[in-house]
Amino acid sequence: MKRGDAPGDGPCLLTGATGFLGGHLMAELLARGRRLVIAGRPAGGESLADRIRRLLGWFGMQRREAQLEFLETDFLKPGLGLGSGEYERLRRRGLAIIHCASDTRFAEKNRAAVMAANVTGLAGILELALRSRARCFHLLSSAYAAGIDHSDCREAPVRSLRFNNPYEESKALAEKAVSATCRAHGLPFTIIRPAIVYGDARTGRSLRFNALYHPVRSLLQLRDIYLADIRENGGKRSAASGIRLEDGGGLRLPIRIFIPREGKINLVSVDYFTAAALAILERPEDGAIYHLTSRRPASMTRLAEFAERFLGLSGVEVVIGAAGAARMRNPAEELFDLFIRPYRPYIADCRDFSRENADRATGGAQPPDFDYAIFRRCMEFAVAADWGKKLF
Repeated sequence: MKRGDAPGDGPCLLTGATGFLGGHLMAELLARGRRLVIAGRPAGGESLADRIRRLLGWFGMQRREAQLEFLETDFLKPGLGLGSGEYERLRRRGLAIIHCASDTRFAEKNRAAVMAANVTGLAGILELALRSRARCFHLLSSAYAAGIDHSDCREAPVRSLRFNNPYEESKALAEKAVSATCRAHGLPFTIIRPAIVYGDARTGRSLRFNALYHPVRSLLQLRDIYLADIRENGGKRSAASGIRLEDGGGLRLPIRIFIPREGKINLVSVDYFTAAALAILERPEDGAIYHLTSRRPASMTRLAEFAERFLGLSGVEVVIGAAGAARMRNPAEELFDLFIRPYRPYIADCRDFSRENADRATGGAQPPDFDYAIFRRCMEFAVAADWGKKLF
């Protein structure tokens, strides 16, 4: 199979560096001595350069700034929002492009914004790739671009016509656009599809706290609400819902987690993701699709047990099937169900992801099994960081 040129052959243009996965890829590329052109937007009154400097500080890589160039861009504007001279200079460089920028919101109400960012916004960056004869175009997609029409998900173009949410659909459309454009013009490309990525399995450190973290944070908030009611108000409100302190000091919090079927949660750590992605970027196969997924995904029952142990709770129960879901037992159960609704497709997932291409690219390296020690490290870091409020 024809190979594209690797990032090591020269500087790369990286988008999405202020995000979770893009930020970690940036740090790993810098650590390996790569030079990067960072394309992105200012936000919150802060320039792109200042946003990246904050990230470099978090990674302890301030001295690596000399390896970076900054381009404030808008992918929805002609010429990426750059001046004609700046665009022309960029075009002449023939950079490899690693496109990580993405809107990761799931809700249907955000469909227009998600499609604009993830699909419409591709046109400008693909045009740059073609006009500059980029060495290779790497798209960071998602394993869940596979949709829900098939349970066997191959490292191949998407076959599904149905999706859980606009985010999945947008990623499938983005893959089709990249594949069609690059094949039509002979431009080497790869598509990298990670599953749900959490923090560093070795340290627990993470830049973002959604997906895996959201249900745990929700349980923590509910725990603290009812503990405060018991300690400050005598617990009448709690007792009405069967919530009480147990002899050992833990909280009995009867909550059923309703999931439609017995499935799995496919989790990979960000340290595994970056190592695997860099292996792909360094020796890309033209047109290859790579699943960065776990062969041994966790179950919701196991994660509920981890959460109980970490939070000092009991009474959390995973219920398989929709029967009874309309009859919530107490306000805490109703609130928790509302919290996890966007994530329900991923906590009872029956999709199976092949990964022959990924195994070949990484020498068979696998993500660590998600055990309680890893769970505890990740959640301790999240709590210490106040779920992201104390990161910087």
